Amino acid sequence: MRWLRPPGARGHGGRSERSTGRAGPSRHQPGIARSPLIHEGEESPFWFETRNLGLAAYGDSDVGEVIATASRVPSGDYDGWHDAWLSTAQRLETEARAAHPVSARDGLLRASSYYRAAEFFLHGDPDDPRIDHAYERGVACFRDAIAHLPGVTPVEIPYEATVLRGYFYRAAGTGPKPALVMHNGFDGAAEELHFFGALGGQERGYHVLTFDGPGQPAAIHRDGLTFRPDWEHVVGPVLDFLIQDPGVDPARVALLGVSLGGYLAPRAAAYKPRLAAVVALDGVFDAVSALTAHLPVPHDEAVLRAAADQDEELDRMIADARARTARLPSLGAGSSAGREPPHK
Repeated sequence: MRWLRPPGARGHGGRSERSTGRAGPSRHQPGIARSPLIHEGEESPFWFETRNLGLAAYGDSDVGEVIATASRVPSGDYDGWHDAWLSTAQRLETEARAAHPVSARDGLLRASSYYRAAEFFLHGDPDDPRIDHAYERGVACFRDAIAHLPGVTPVEIPYEATVLRGYFYRAAGTGPKPALVMHNGFDGAAEELHFFGALGGQERGYHVLTFDGPGQPAAIHRDGLTFRPDWEHVVGPVLDFLIQDPGVDPARVALLGVSLGGYLAPRAAAYKPRLAAVVALDGVFDAVSALTAHLPVPHDEAVLRAAADQDEELDRMIADARARTARLPSLGAGSSAGREPPHK
């Protein structure tokens, strides 16, 4: 599943009729296009992805940069959203790489976040080359930034026949310390967790291990690993890796899941008594009902039919629902045009 672009928006750099049609002048500032931050009352998915405003305290963003960038996005223009954030990210990266090491660190951290914002709405077409470009630049910026931070290192965690990629934040001082394992949810990355509590935990005396599990960005981009519901089989190898470190107190290890991770983390904790605590940020009781509620068939029927290789009638229902709301993700699996594999 992915947050899909509304009907009419296309990938591969193409400009759809919807995305090129500019909105009328804003009632706030005549003569400029409406944007998600200057047009009050507009219900837009863009509001959600300006969430990096809330992480400015840990260097994820600069308030002025966010407002200036979002203000360049015409209302409803998903290609315009990508272009605006990519432009800001590229400018910051260029400036940072020529700057003082401290300025470089701060600029690269923000650039990594803006690259991530640029590709967020492109996944209606998972083959859009702009996705990989923005993702790779964002990861590169983040890794170059943390090279200027004490005690933060990339790690590879053995997992089945491959590895899970993440970061270890070593707290200052000696002796065994408590540890926090963090993972994101449906479409968030391990790099983003730096601003969601990983750096804060390290500063407060916790070792922190972040990672991308199957279905999450690094695992998809590097190894094609898809989501699995039995998340305990993901967290198990991560805990094995963590407690090998003599600086970690194995009796004081907590697990924190963000967004859809608010479902995955409690699921894993139910099977992993080694965990001393679990944090669901936020708790997700039923993610699927939010999708099936848009369809004119009962919930159980929609879930059953979504698992079929082909169901043209269900595809039409999904297409109709997506035409009514820009926020409806895809549902289920199969090769039909209206649905995507659940890992996308």
